[in-house]
Amino acid sequence: MSIQVLAELVDRLRRVDSFAAVARAMQAGQSGTIDGAWGSSCALATAAVVKAAPGQVLIVLPRISDVDDFAADLLPFLVPPPVVFPAWESLPKDRSVADPIYGARLRMLQELEGPTPPKVIVASLAALLHPVPSRKTLTAGTRTIRVGETLATEEFLGWLVERGFERTPTIERAGEFSIHGGIIDIFAPEAIDPVRIELFGDEVDSIRTFDVETQRKVDTLAETTITAVGRAFQPVPQSDDEGWAGKPVLPDDGECLVDRLSANCWVVLSELADLVEEGRHYLQRLDEPAGLYRVETVLARTTQHPSVTLSALMGASAETTCHLQVESLERLAGPKSEVLKELAGIVGRDEQVVIACHNEGERQRLRELFEQSVPELVPRVSLCVGSVTRGYRLVAEQVVVISDNELFDRVEIRRTAARKRRLESRAIDSFLDLKEGDLIVHISHGIGRFRGMQVLDREGGQEEHLVLEFRDGVKIFVPASLINLVQKYVGATKSSPTLSKVGGTAWASSKKKVAAAVADMASDMLRLQAQREMIPGIACPPDTRMQQEFEAAFPYTETDDQVRAIEDAKIDLEKPRPMDRLICGDVGFGKTEIAIRAAFKVVDAGRQVAILVPTTVLAEQHYRTFCNRFAEFPISVEVLSRFRTKAEQKEILLKMEAGAVDIVIGTHRLVQPDVRFKDLGLLVIDEEQRFGVAHKEMLKRLRLAVDVMTLSATPIPRTLHLSLLGIRDISNLTTPPQDRMAIETRIVRWDDQLIKQAVMRELNRGGQVYFVHTRVMDIESLADRIQSIVPEARIAIVHGQMGEHELEQNMYAFVKAKADILIATTIIESGLDIPTANTMFVNEADKYGLADLHQLRGRVGRHKNRAYCYLILDDKKSL
Repeated sequence: MSIQVLAELVDRLRRVDSFAAVARAMQAGQSGTIDGAWGSSCALATAAVVKAAPGQVLIVLPRISDVDDFAADLLPFLVPPPVVFPAWESLPKDRSVADPIYGARLRMLQELEGPTPPKVIVASLAALLHPVPSRKTLTAGTRTIRVGETLATEEFLGWLVERGFERTPTIERAGEFSIHGGIIDIFAPEAIDPVRIELFGDEVDSIRTFDVETQRKVDTLAETTITAVGRAFQPVPQSDDEGWAGKPVLPDDGECLVDRLSANCWVVLSELADLVEEGRHYLQRLDEPAGLYRVETVLARTTQHPSVTLSALMGASAETTCHLQVESLERLAGPKSEVLKELAGIVGRDEQVVIACHNEGERQRLRELFEQSVPELVPRVSLCVGSVTRGYRLVAEQVVVISDNELFDRVEIRRTAARKRRLESRAIDSFLDLKEGDLIVHISHGIGRFRGMQVLDREGGQEEHLVLEFRDGVKIFVPASLINLVQKYVGATKSSPTLSKVGGTAWASSKKKVAAAVADMASDMLRLQAQREMIPGIACPPDTRMQQEFEAAFPYTETDDQVRAIEDAKIDLEKPRPMDRLICGDVGFGKTEIAIRAAFKVVDAGRQVAILVPTTVLAEQHYRTFCNRFAEFPISVEVLSRFRTKAEQKEILLKMEAGAVDIVIGTHRLVQPDVRFKDLGLLVIDEEQRFGVAHKEMLKRLRLAVDVMTLSATPIPRTLHLSLLGIRDISNLTTPPQDRMAIETRIVRWDDQLIKQAVMRELNRGGQVYFVHTRVMDIESLADRIQSIVPEARIAIVHGQMGEHELEQNMYAFVKAKADILIATTIIESGLDIPTANTMFVNEADKYGLADLHQLRGRVGRHKNRAYCYLILDDKKSL
């Protein structure tokens, strides 16, 4: 029987006699057990339970980190998709309405009370330990506003403040509201988009949702509801004698989520022993878990419903049991170019193979690869679009299930339907972007300070004006319609500038000096650019089928900015003149992928590519990234750095000159006189500002005849200036990848309690901590100090003076999650990848430059969890 979609596996499982017996037991109000479930087969078994359930199904997992992967594995089986009930990694101190976890939990409660409540809910046990507001509390904390009704503005705004909302000049996140004349903007904690309420006097004239970033209307509403129980719902012990003492007390007004589910709800418990152990560890790691449920209390609530326990290991049970014959899949460890042949070797003669591909393009590409590499396996391979986190073998059904990402050892990222927005700074295009007290620059009068808005009479009407203060207290009123004359001041130094004098000549003189300096600074670049324009380049042909297959294999979803930058780069490469494009974007916004696409196009056209990076670590990281992306294609990638012996470097140089190397990645070694290419077509410069003058002189000679792409998060002024003038092309990446949460950066002093809380939060969500230190000499003492703060954490130490074996061993322990904290010197000069953790400490951060801190900060925040970066200042330095 041919399997076309993963969902067909559910029907096969439901026809197994022992599974049908478990389903009948649950329908009779009893409990059951399904054992032998490995990897993503747990989601398959759960989907079969959902199909048999008469109502809602709650799935309870041991660890917070398990939830998103499990929910993704369920997606191919369920319509509508499952929803996730999130957990706090650490106990929130103030229950702020701006807390995204609070908002997501509140949104779930509203959906449960709505006309179409969710059918399947996935939660960790930690999520259930936190009580949810009762129906009474939610009702008291909800206001409905309708078009045409009267709104008592002052009373309503007071209600918002009492409930924890913050008034701001312009809203950027949940829990904020702003007022501009007769307009009230509110971002409710449970909302996807904020709402704008326009008043005509006291009457609600219109209500619409809008995009917080673009300020554009999303939808027009007849009414809106705002729910806030932030400060009104605090876990409070029932009495003073019921303190923590190892047993949490229940809040005075709260319920367990299980109590809010339908009466015919079924519960799936994954690994009961792990649930108990992880739940107890979670409570033990919290400073003051008063107000949370006990693990036993939550489990007792869940087992009041018909429940089934999923377990990997078979064991004796008095309940009705289904023994699944599932085996974990052997890891494919061979070269990626041979991986399909290796797969053919581990698949039994009568077994079928189901491969879940992350998109349709990859499905089509894999079909062609199978036909070319292992045609004998094609009749037994079914390719579908779906998600499988960990492959498995259904022994009785003779089916092997695996994903394309697992097949080729690629990292998979999870996506959610909710739109994420960038909360970082954006271009000033309205007065909403200015806050009172901000420094500004007026095009005619110079540097001043923004002092708010004021309505003034103008030409027979009224108009809002920006109030700008200059030296000696002189104020100028600029109409809001002329906002283009004013921009936010951005300085290169930490000191505040002197306010300009209105009517003086100093500002005009300063502008002339700057213009002259910029012109002089750019003259050599203009000369170089003129030379490049006169030299004919070699145009790349349009995209080939292989280029399309390569791009289809990208396991992420490109942002709109990335798509535009990729298309612009391709247009440049197809022109008969040398490309010179700056790709400007924050760390993690996708600059490297744009370079990879351009490199593939150039290599596909028969030319070579050089990737120039400032450090050996970055060279090694890029080398591994490029190798992974090009592994399935006939492209040779090499790296030139001091980690290569002289003999290895000599061999690579000879291969480059002979054209046997397609892409070479290296440090300043690439710009030495003995480096020669057979046919260099593209030079990619990563972080140009970190190269010295001598290296840049070498680069000038290289740039005359080849296409050049510069990647930078912080471009040097002359590079940026030339790009803005149009002398060099520029592509800006301002949109973060989907689901990339903003990195929360804090500047702090050393604080044992803060370190303990941050580490415990990371351990509670199954993550790891990266601790950067400046010196090797006292790194052991630092490790001892951290160990005393968090004795339960497992610590690994790495630094540049370690022997290769010890260094590799310690790094391996961290990569394989055998260590919770990695303490390392700033740059580990080795060929090993430095893992990305979601919590980072930078000790003595004031000893680093801003560019270095920016690079370090970029190592966190690329996963689905919120990332934290703590910059610890020297105790002797002032903030």
